[in-house]
Amino acid sequence: MSAHAGDVEIHSVKPSSPSNSNGAKLNKYSSYLTQDKRRGGAQAMLHAVGVTPEDLDKPQIGISPVWWEGNPCNNHLLDLARHVKEGCKQEGLVGLTFSTIGVSDGITMGTDGMRYSLPSRDLIADSIETVVMAQHYDGNIQIPGCDKNMPGCVIAAARHNRPTIIIYGGTIKPGVRTVDCPHMGFKAGENMNIADAFESYGAFATGKITEEQRLDVVRNSCPGVGACGGMFTANTMSSVLEVLGLSLPYSASIPATYAEKTQECIKAAGYLKRLLELDIKPKDILTRNSFLNAIVVVNALGGSTNAVLHLLAMARAADVNITIDDFQTITDKTPWLADLKPSGKYVMEDLHKVGGVPGLLKYLLKNTDLIDGSQLTVTGKTLAENLEDVPDIDFTTQDVVRPLSNPLKETGHLAILRGNLAPETAVAKITGKEGLQFKGIAKCFDSIPPFFDALERGEVTAGMAIIFRYQGPKGAPGMPEMLGQTAALMGAGLGGKTALITDGRFSGASRGFIIGHVVPEAFVGGPIALVEDGDEIVIDAVKRSIDWLVSEEEQKRRREKWVQREYTEKRGVLYRYARDVAPANVGAYTD
Repeated sequence: MSAHAGDVEIHSVKPSSPSNSNGAKLNKYSSYLTQDKRRGGAQAMLHAVGVTPEDLDKPQIGISPVWWEGNPCNNHLLDLARHVKEGCKQEGLVGLTFSTIGVSDGITMGTDGMRYSLPSRDLIADSIETVVMAQHYDGNIQIPGCDKNMPGCVIAAARHNRPTIIIYGGTIKPGVRTVDCPHMGFKAGENMNIADAFESYGAFATGKITEEQRLDVVRNSCPGVGACGGMFTANTMSSVLEVLGLSLPYSASIPATYAEKTQECIKAAGYLKRLLELDIKPKDILTRNSFLNAIVVVNALGGSTNAVLHLLAMARAADVNITIDDFQTITDKTPWLADLKPSGKYVMEDLHKVGGVPGLLKYLLKNTDLIDGSQLTVTGKTLAENLEDVPDIDFTTQDVVRPLSNPLKETGHLAILRGNLAPETAVAKITGKEGLQFKGIAKCFDSIPPFFDALERGEVTAGMAIIFRYQGPKGAPGMPEMLGQTAALMGAGLGGKTALITDGRFSGASRGFIIGHVVPEAFVGGPIALVEDGDEIVIDAVKRSIDWLVSEEEQKRRREKWVQREYTEKRGVLYRYARDVAPANVGAYTD
């Protein structure tokens, strides 16, 4: 799949079941629709959409791009689906394309629309499961793009458990600055990305950059199709898919506009045909050790805190026992090696050029005991077998990936915190660049807009522990991300001087001293609901604690005054989500 390693060969194993003239297994799931004479109506309807009598003996593959036009992450996915369909035709499979919905985190960030982002994960899973099961498709090739697409696809695959390959739509190329911007550390001609566009607001609002400099970032940071380019949530989750074994090698890092991505789409059908022959299904691939492998790589890459939320939900869908404490166990023994944005220098395209996820995996497999190479993948081979011909990372010619002897951080950047502010855990992103401890004075916001007004008035200052509450799965509802706020703080020069604490989530593009996923959330009466301006908050990443320095007597007095809020939504998606969603520390699942 990559110029670095050549194609991964389909495993040379004899089919374990009868084959037709095309070499693919006879339909296991949809045969009663196409073979049973009583199903003549079904056959007639298939003929109406171009399925020939000869095609009725072929496996039917549901091709599910998470396609829509209004977002660079997803805009091109229907085009990729057409290449997948052509590959199915070449392999003697019947590819039938259906689409599902998406939500752009970047476009909705900071608006009420962001509340729909996490619920879209469940809608994607529900819709793919529904079509694959209702239509009795033999297999599924999924094509996700933006953040929630990937976990939604995995949850669907685990539920329908039909042979499945997931093709990531690919990362965006970096934008290029056209004017100098000394405050943000850029010169004309240097690269930038979507996170810079968000941070430009804070810099502009506090008078540190001009309108011309701000517009240069906004107009040039996203040069075309592909998901956000740093190790934000989309690229974190695409890396997870590859490590889990549900995507082909290099799928996570191939940029959306590279010819390799088109080739991956065309070749996917051949691999899926072999999965049909061997009857390898998602739950054969999704094991506890494959999930532990994924958690290792999230830490080595410096990935998004959203990975905690999504991996927990994905594991549950696959009936795999993973808990939030597994993340801390692995963080404690996994070094952070990849110098990727938002906290580092490079983007996903740079990682691809030096070996991609396979290069990192091979290095970890050869030099540590962190990776279990025996796990099965969609190539029909094990993870270790896929890596045999992958070139070693050359540490003399690049510094995108650091050697184990010189990591960015000796242990991972994810921290699972507990304390009287978060009795059932919170998730922190601690890179070490902002320090490992923070003590500050609380400033509380129950909604988002007042924060930006306060920032512009100079009321948000160094030494504050800024709390955004009623942003949890039930409280918002929908658990929105706080990228607008973290980016504004960074742009204003307050990123290393404040902490941001929330029962909501953070974008993978967020950086700074940030703690999210506070459980219990404010809506259900968690301690975060009782904090008042001026209270002292102490965060210690070494002790993994988050404490609220208010006496138990005062806490009790405030709790007696606290009143449970009603659901803000009375109908529709957000009402159902608020009613059904589980806490963040178990994955915020709804089924």
